[in-house]
Amino acid sequence: MQTASQVLTPDALQMLQTIARTGSFAAAARDLGMVPSALTYRVRQMEDALDVLLFDRSARHAKPTPAGLELLRESERLLQDLEAVANRVKRVATGWEPQFTIAIDSIIAKATVMELCDSFLASQPPTRIRLRDETLSGTLEALTSGQADLALGVADLVSTSTLQALPLGDVRFVYAVAPHHPLASAPEPLADDLVRQHRAVAVADTISRGNGVTIGLLGGQDVLTVATMQDKLDAQLRGLGCGSVPECMAGPYIDSGRLVVKTTQQPARSVRVNYAWRASNAGAGRALQWWLGQLQSATTRSALLERHRGV
Repeated sequence: MQTASQVLTPDALQMLQTIARTGSFAAAARDLGMVPSALTYRVRQMEDALDVLLFDRSARHAKPTPAGLELLRESERLLQDLEAVANRVKRVATGWEPQFTIAIDSIIAKATVMELCDSFLASQPPTRIRLRDETLSGTLEALTSGQADLALGVADLVSTSTLQALPLGDVRFVYAVAPHHPLASAPEPLADDLVRQHRAVAVADTISRGNGVTIGLLGGQDVLTVATMQDKLDAQLRGLGCGSVPECMAGPYIDSGRLVVKTTQQPARSVRVNYAWRASNAGAGRALQWWLGQLQSATTRSALLERHRGV
């Protein structure tokens, strides 16, 4: 019988990911161009080597067992690590990163990011760009876990021996509600007991491990959770809830009267937002150098925080 190290090859781990994604052995075999019996045999080899059952075959679909789910989670990390090693080797040889991944917090203006991508790709570098949408702690986690090379919109971060950070700017938050929301006509400052009676809109933290960050919620308050800061703004424009939003995003709606700013018993927040990257003994690759060069421009940094969708 083969050992675990012999059967848990990158190809085998990718095969497990395909089975989980497609939902059945037959569909995975079609996707991989394999004979179903050959795929089933390879899965059994892994199960024998590990002495566990990886997939429940009692139903029509291949459902991962708890042990299978753990292997899937770890295999995804291992495959990412292997890809990162390959990318580092290629970067040492050519100076260019084969793929450059940017984690973008939902507070960042996407239009400006796309303009920067356009400028970068115009020179036809041998580097693929990948953008990741993240929120709150997930933006930094993408960088520290090696899943991103550059993070835009990391809050309150100082440089360390492994991470370098520089400020994009300060973002001021204002408490805002739609004109037809009950709090719009309430006397100020809004008392916590009054605010607690109304639904808050919160942005989900995209961190994958540990506890995410929760900001501005009162104990016992009903919450509508959305995926991005733009979704939060849209929900509050519809009167679905209340909460603090970045003034740079809400400004046009405040000016047009579609949002009403209210003062509360809680002090207004201002957050220092940074861009960050991982320090390397081998030095920065040429793609990272290009992006860091663009971010030296005060105009670019300001546009990343302020050029959001208008009214």
